[in-house]
Amino acid sequence: MKISSYLARIRSFTTNNPVAANYAIDGILALGAVNLAANNNNLFAQRLGAGDFHLTMLQFLPQMLNLFLLIPAGLFADSLINKGRMLSGTLVAAAVFFLAGAIAGFATIQPLFLFLGFLALANVSVMLYSITWQGYFPEVVAEEKRNAVLTLRARMSILVSLVIPLISGGVLSAISSERGKIIAHQFFYGVVAVLLLSNAIHLRKIKAVNPAPPKKIRLEEIKKAGSRLLRNKQFKIFTVVALFFHMTWHLDWTLYFIGQANYLLMNEFQIGLVAVGTTAAQLVTLRFWSKHNQRLGPERPMTFGILGLAFNPIAIIIAISLPLSIGPTVFLIAHTIAMLTFTTIGLNFFQCLMPVLDTEYRGFSISVYTCLITLSNAVMPVVGVAIYRSLGGNLNGLRIAFVIIFALRIMAAGLWWLRAKRMTYPTV
Repeated sequence: MKISSYLARIRSFTTNNPVAANYAIDGILALGAVNLAANNNNLFAQRLGAGDFHLTMLQFLPQMLNLFLLIPAGLFADSLINKGRMLSGTLVAAAVFFLAGAIAGFATIQPLFLFLGFLALANVSVMLYSITWQGYFPEVVAEEKRNAVLTLRARMSILVSLVIPLISGGVLSAISSERGKIIAHQFFYGVVAVLLLSNAIHLRKIKAVNPAPPKKIRLEEIKKAGSRLLRNKQFKIFTVVALFFHMTWHLDWTLYFIGQANYLLMNEFQIGLVAVGTTAAQLVTLRFWSKHNQRLGPERPMTFGILGLAFNPIAIIIAISLPLSIGPTVFLIAHTIAMLTFTTIGLNFFQCLMPVLDTEYRGFSISVYTCLITLSNAVMPVVGVAIYRSLGGNLNGLRIAFVIIFALRIMAAGLWWLRAKRMTYPTV
């Protein structure tokens, strides 16, 4: 196959399915905003005076808030006739809180803690959008069309994610003063707010064709939902395996940044290139993994995604063991190669979750599952940093911490494979 022909297929995003087109636009706006924010959070916090502990709070605070809000939010979503309004409302709230977090940088008293607080509220709003989105999607898209719709959405979100790190990293690295960099971060959060507000308006175009009957929020319904969940064996098995995987994944979220910034001494543009490498790997392999989903179902291909994440720690161990003159370049190449299977995490995980959900209480089931993943997201980055510090908080301690994470992810891939062998899904 000619390279030009392959690239032309990657660039082609046309579709005659209006629902797929609307979800593709949703991917551009929502994932574009989330990626732009994620590329700035750690760096902005550091410039406001954050240390290792404060960086872990970027994950811990919003996830702890989520634990209190997700299940009530899931019950509330199940009670709605039109979940689209809740989708738009969560995006508007997220936009307001991101703007408030940007303005916090101008505060003369405790700007870091104000930023951490507003960012936590913004991330909670994004999480509420996510669980509502997951509950609404099956009401809009029939099962046999889901892989195609999600593939197109992933293509568009990956494409915009390819550009964002280059622009934001290039702008930040071109600014010499710290104050100028802070203002640039604040401007980026303003762009995030605009993208989220635009998506809140756009999502009104997406209508449910098979809406779930609304449930009244009362004690009897909550008991019934909990009872049905406890009897759902497939959901419980999925949740246990998925939770273990996410725990191994979340362990190094802060450690990865520490390795890049503190040991490889990578600047904003270089850190942006790491995100670009990740995105490029997903863009190139998306069609490949989508075809395998159609042929095999979503379960087995995702095993390779977990294995790919298992080799990320190896990439950074090799890089931090080399001279600084070549370490960042080697890391970028090795990390990008490991990311060739990462597409399956975003594309397949949701497809694996949907068949095990209780359709009558879909929002509640998603909320319970998300609460457990949220707990992992809150605690495991802190655990990762604690392991690193207990091992000396130095270069050798970082290496050993990543070796431990590598071993745990191999175990997670094995558990997922064992579960996948027992699962059968209709192919599209």
